[in-house]
Amino acid sequence: MLFRYSRWDGTQNLSDLDADDLLAAMSDDLMSDGDLWSALRRMFQRGTQDPQGQRMPGLQDLLDRLRKRRQEQLNRYDLGSALEDIKKKLEEILKTERAGIERQVREPGERAKKLDTLDRLPPEPAGRIKELQDYDFTDKDAERQFQELMKSLQQQMMQPFMQGMRQALDGMSADDMKRMREMLRDLNRMLRQRAEGDEPDFDAFKAKWGQNFPGVESLDELLDQIARQTARMQSLMESMSPDQRRQLQEMMSSLFMKDERLEAEMAQFAMHLDQLGLTEELRRRYDFRGDDELTMREAMRLMDELQEMEQLESQLRRVQTPADLDKLDPAEVERLLGEESARDLERLREIAKKLEEAGYLERKGDRLELTARAIRKLGDKALRDIFAHLKRDRFGRHAVERRGAGGDPTDEAKRYEFGDPFLLDLKETLMNAVERNGAGIPVRLSPDDFEVFRTELSTQASTVVMLDMSRSMINNGYFLPAKKVALALTALIRGQFPRDSLWILGFSLYAREFKAEDLPRLAWTEWNIGTNMHHGFQLSRQLLGRQKGGNKQIIMITDGEPTAHMEGLEAAFSYPPTKQTFDETLKEVQRCTREGITINTFMLEQSRMLTAFVEQLTRINRGRAFFSRPERLGEYILVDYVNNKRRSIA
Repeated sequence: MLFRYSRWDGTQNLSDLDADDLLAAMSDDLMSDGDLWSALRRMFQRGTQDPQGQRMPGLQDLLDRLRKRRQEQLNRYDLGSALEDIKKKLEEILKTERAGIERQVREPGERAKKLDTLDRLPPEPAGRIKELQDYDFTDKDAERQFQELMKSLQQQMMQPFMQGMRQALDGMSADDMKRMREMLRDLNRMLRQRAEGDEPDFDAFKAKWGQNFPGVESLDELLDQIARQTARMQSLMESMSPDQRRQLQEMMSSLFMKDERLEAEMAQFAMHLDQLGLTEELRRRYDFRGDDELTMREAMRLMDELQEMEQLESQLRRVQTPADLDKLDPAEVERLLGEESARDLERLREIAKKLEEAGYLERKGDRLELTARAIRKLGDKALRDIFAHLKRDRFGRHAVERRGAGGDPTDEAKRYEFGDPFLLDLKETLMNAVERNGAGIPVRLSPDDFEVFRTELSTQASTVVMLDMSRSMINNGYFLPAKKVALALTALIRGQFPRDSLWILGFSLYAREFKAEDLPRLAWTEWNIGTNMHHGFQLSRQLLGRQKGGNKQIIMITDGEPTAHMEGLEAAFSYPPTKQTFDETLKEVQRCTREGITINTFMLEQSRMLTAFVEQLTRINRGRAFFSRPERLGEYILVDYVNNKRRSIA
């Protein structure tokens, strides 16, 4: 296989994150509140980063690009120039007409009368359009230019109702205007029927006018389509200054001065849309600050683009699940934000699919849940993270001189003695024979030449991890590192000490056993009040009592003194804690001690009351107590576990 290398210039495509990278990136979010959907949602929103530091953008990045793109448009254009463009076109028409009068009208009085009529036209576009509709043009070219301007403006005003009228886009004839009026009348009739509680006959309307609205299958879809188009004009008007808005309104009225019935139907339809509130959410006022000029047609297209940006922004903000992501149109994203953003969207849409295909997520009905394989991966990652930190800090296993007669082999060798496991170190054995007999072949061995690898004695252990799940653990941010440690310990025992037993107990008002696969989903509930160590020690003692032989220990992770104890089957809670709670808890510590159970306590706080209680606990049990910062908790527990697992004997 050949590889080609080139200098990085920022344009090369990197391989996408694989399922392992994605699961690792969302592991802390998964462990934090135990909600897969929340973890996926946060990854969708924030994106993620691969192990090489290459970042995959999220929805927030797309939103930032969208806002930047919109602001660029607002900073570029002068919306008022759309009216100025109409003024310029009218001036050009009048200039052409004046030239035609001078050239074609021979009689001086008639020529003067014609020119005087043009001179007395109002200065604003609306007034000029109104007057010129009844004006008898002398120059045919000027008349043609005016009719083209009128048709263009009418098309833009009537665009919401002309989706399928291809011929109307080329020129609004008198018949087109008549048909438009009739269609609006039918629309208004349906809306009146709905307002009165009747069900309009949309099928009849569709049979008559459906070619104008391709793809529309219901009255609601039709109204939504028209409302979006109508909102463009409303946004355009609201984004103008009051004077510009007045001019545009007057110009729109003057466009249909010869068809007052059409204007009335349009006004009635606009009233119905307002009453239904269909355009209210779509209307926006945009603050244009640029200098670039645009025509009315370009202004309408710009309003359409800004409206689509608003719609896309709303869709991006509503994304909660992979299904919501699938509803986004990559073609729309590419058109508004470019090809790179469309690729980023596709990568986000692949996240859940990659995790599912890798066997980390499984579908149960319409939901996705973590699989057992994913939870094992999370445990392995937690274990790697902890030992990676240990390696950096040069803090971990310690060399001990005592050696074992059974268990795992080490890298050290010794002369073979009767009873040793025959784990032959062939190299050292042959070297001993050569040193004894000298160079030459064959090499003759004697019993004194044999060397074997030393072994470590690996004891069997049964462990209960007691996790404090009280409110303070969650509020202080301690519960996440505690869960990660329990998951890492599970991975350590599964991988290196498969004969060991491990149970996980969570305790707050009551204690409860959890499986390793439950850990990522563990979250705070209204029952997470109190610190009932008494119940935790009771259940731990029952679990460990089932094991015959081996080391038995409880690893307790807590940030506070006991504030609850059991009275029969009910928990008694009190804060500040009572003497009875302390006494009942320490009695259970004594029972654990009599049954040979060691209790090692890891404190995440150094409060006076907790320290005093733990001192009494360790005095009774002879276990150990540690104070650890949350970020170093895993190091203490895993190193302590490994060091207590392996005892080297001579």
